[in-house]
Amino acid sequence: MSGSSVKTDWNPGAYARFRDLRLRPGLDLLNAVGQMGAGDVVDLGCGNGSIGEALKARAGGRQVIGVDASPAMLQKARQAMGYDSVQQADIKDWHPRRAPGLIFSNAALHWVGNHEQLMPRLARMLGKGGTLAVQMPHQNKAPSHRVWLSLVEELVPGRVDKMGTPGVMTPVKYEELLTPLGQFRMWETEYYQRLMAEAGSHPVRRFTESTYARPVLEVLDDAEKAELIRRYEEVMHAAYPVRADGSVLFPFRRLFFTLTV
Repeated sequence: MSGSSVKTDWNPGAYARFRDLRLRPGLDLLNAVGQMGAGDVVDLGCGNGSIGEALKARAGGRQVIGVDASPAMLQKARQAMGYDSVQQADIKDWHPRRAPGLIFSNAALHWVGNHEQLMPRLARMLGKGGTLAVQMPHQNKAPSHRVWLSLVEELVPGRVDKMGTPGVMTPVKYEELLTPLGQFRMWETEYYQRLMAEAGSHPVRRFTESTYARPVLEVLDDAEKAELIRRYEEVMHAAYPVRADGSVLFPFRRLFFTLTV
């Protein structure tokens, strides 16, 4: 799902472990798309292609194109239903071959920096009547996310560049940036996700380590990684207690917006 270069490729198996939980916000975003232009439907940061079939069902005969930087994820997307073609590209450098009717991005653009320039650039790519539809995690201040950074800074000070971890602007900045460009709608949803514990691991660790924590974990050696995970799990057991049935009720916040030009 990443839009920029990464030190290691994504692990489709680890990402797909929570497929249904990750797919639900994408379907909610797609249901909020009311208008498309005449051009292609582009799934920007398509990952393993889990939303491709739903996009095809809404495309009305338009070409559906998946775009992602990860070769491993694109290999899975090629096998998914729904895409007419896929393209390997870094989101910050990508440009469509023709003006899209919909640029759809589910949980990808928070990996790409410089949103002040990125979002207007994507909007300018749309054809007349086209829509930009975006969903990004808005969880960075929650214990599940900020504890990764606080603990790694204690363990190996200065090793992790925090700018390499996902981030989004404040909602008011998106509103001020994009409202002048067209019909803009923005909302936020907190999903209460039931995660099951796995032997030897807290389920919140499993959920976050394959996405948010990747830039943190990939710079550590095996001993440092094991110590960080041990400390992180201690905090998670306090912040998100495991219930008698082995599950955790995990609140996860996501930011959505659509812009029709």
